[in-house]
Amino acid sequence: MTTDRSSVCVIIPAWNASATIARAVRSAMAQPDVSEVIVVDDYSSDDTGKIATACDDGSGRLSVVRQPYNQGPAAARNHAIARSRADFIAVLDADDYLLPNRFVPLLVIDGWDLIADNIVFVPDMAADAFDARTIAPFDVVPQRIDLPGFIDGNLSRPGRSRAEMGFAKPVMRRAFIEKYRLGYDESLRLGEDYALYAKALALGAVFLRVRRCGYVAIERADSLSGRHATADLSALLAFDRAFAQTACLSPAAHASLDRHMRQLAIKVGHRVFLDTKRAHGLARATTEAIKQAGTLPGIATAILRDKLMSARQPPAHLAREPRYLFS
Repeated sequence: MTTDRSSVCVIIPAWNASATIARAVRSAMAQPDVSEVIVVDDYSSDDTGKIATACDDGSGRLSVVRQPYNQGPAAARNHAIARSRADFIAVLDADDYLLPNRFVPLLVIDGWDLIADNIVFVPDMAADAFDARTIAPFDVVPQRIDLPGFIDGNLSRPGRSRAEMGFAKPVMRRAFIEKYRLGYDESLRLGEDYALYAKALALGAVFLRVRRCGYVAIERADSLSGRHATADLSALLAFDRAFAQTACLSPAAHASLDRHMRQLAIKVGHRVFLDTKRAHGLARATTEAIKQAGTLPGIATAILRDKLMSARQPPAHLAREPRYLFS
């Protein structure tokens, strides 16, 4: 495959990210294959846009645009995709940064529509001291991800840190995105990546992953992805239900999606229990949970797990060691 170098657009949606946006932008600008860096300031109340603009290196590659009101990460990404012109699209969260020479090993691989490299998750308390030279030297042998495997890779498992496949940050081929008019679901403020990748796979996308690490994700206690509001989880469950009805899925994909929907329903029920307990007390919350006969055992398990986990291990952002998306 002949690849046009300098053909990647890095999209950085940002909201109140003044503490981290400069690092993110500079890591993208330092990539030799990047022709565009588009920062979408999602109506921040701090200096996010100003700081991002100050990272301009004079090459003409950086654009900073401001949303007229806060619309969420999906809308910010769609806005940037519509503005971009590069052959390949990569999303970078404003908290995170790219390792040097991230894209070269991916762009030389043949035959993909999306390709994801490994992510190293670094606790925020250790971010300043993190040395990228300590990252494991994983290989660059590509493995294909199918839809059932992708959905199953988003199931939470007891005793395992959050590392859903939806956290992946693949490089996406613009031609595939435009052919199928794909975009991020703006009704979602949680799981918008998962939804886009699932739709792409259902449409026949070739999605590859490699274990080589090129992306550093900082785990923070106040990150947007770490705050699962009841409405956000409910919206993701609604996406799954609509996806099950409208997409042409194999029996294996339907089975995986059913498992994902059951788990989401339990998470929604758990959040409703906590919301009701906070607003009306334990008795009312328990009464309401009992009405959810199909998910009651799962809700009870989630409540118990919360108590046990809080006693046994610290949250991810307080952990001492980095971990990887693809181990």
